[in-house]
Amino acid sequence: MLRPPLTRRQFTSTLGSGLGAALVDGPFLPSRAEAARPAFAAGDGVRLNSNENPYGPSPAALQAMNRAESTAARYPDQDEERLTEAIARLHGVEPDRVVLGCGSGEVLQMADMAFLGPGRKVVVAEPTFEAVLGYAGVTKAEPVKVPLTAEFRHDLPRMAAACDAGAGLVYVCNPNNPTGTIVSRDELGAFLERVPPSVAVLVDEAYHHFVDDPRYASAFEWMGKAPNLIVVRTFSKVYGMAGMRLGYAVASKENAAALRAHAAWSNANAAVLAAALASLAEPEHVTRQRALNRDMREWLGRALEHDGRRYIPSHTNFLMLDVGGDVQPAIDAFRDRKILVGRKFPSLPNWLRVSMGTRPEMEAFVDALRVVVPARAARAS
Repeated sequence: MLRPPLTRRQFTSTLGSGLGAALVDGPFLPSRAEAARPAFAAGDGVRLNSNENPYGPSPAALQAMNRAESTAARYPDQDEERLTEAIARLHGVEPDRVVLGCGSGEVLQMADMAFLGPGRKVVVAEPTFEAVLGYAGVTKAEPVKVPLTAEFRHDLPRMAAACDAGAGLVYVCNPNNPTGTIVSRDELGAFLERVPPSVAVLVDEAYHHFVDDPRYASAFEWMGKAPNLIVVRTFSKVYGMAGMRLGYAVASKENAAALRAHAAWSNANAAVLAAALASLAEPEHVTRQRALNRDMREWLGRALEHDGRRYIPSHTNFLMLDVGGDVQPAIDAFRDRKILVGRKFPSLPNWLRVSMGTRPEMEAFVDALRVVVPARAARAS
């Protein structure tokens, strides 16, 4: 078992001094300057900034949410048990190896609290989804950032080499946010063999359902073979429930218990539990959403190629394109046109992340792009 070095009480004692610096102005939250800018109301603009599913939950999930109104006055303990059992059946594990979270973000926070602390290292790609590093700042862990390869992919051999005796957690986002690139089956297998058993390996598969590439494999292929493996998924992306907040982890019994010790009490609501159960019972929804996303991503790729723009081929519901210079002015110009796009990633300062929207939303984005960043300027870089 990977022993948790930081207890809930110890974590709470560090929260007051560390939270302001690590979270309030952290890299995965808006800065004070950004928060001060007026936002526009829902429906009054195009939102392509948070990798959400623009089509929302399935009809069955929406119906389940509505039915949950009748039980709103009761704690949803039974639904929590039912969903845990359904996820366990899906992945062929026992229910005590499943941990629910208020979005996958809470699960990542649990992992930092369970496996990190002062003097421990967290190994990540640079750039990747920043939540693990943000929470690690509160635990006083040391970040080890390993640059992506020239193909914008995880450098897994270098990441494995960084997992020395001081490492507590290594984080692999597959597919990766923000680049949309994948780690292959062979690469992941070799990586899991190289990482010491004392280091928890967290594979974040938030965008798993969008991948079509046969070289890719879910880390669940190694579940049971690698005791230090933790796989995290979410209902925010393909299932269209980002606003409902539900994610989960599957791990060994010991590591699941270590995570669960840092979970918020009763951390899922009745509506999202019911919707998640309905979603898992409707696999054709995933198939439809994957096809819609693939078609839109390919359409955008063709539009970018027509303009001669450089972009990173993506396996997700977003992609990154080169704007030929500092991306922040482009982000601001899109906002002025009521189009929200992804934030700036300091290690990729010229690259703009854009989420897949509906066809009219993507047409509006491309029209604005041709004004904000004329194709000649993008090619000149």
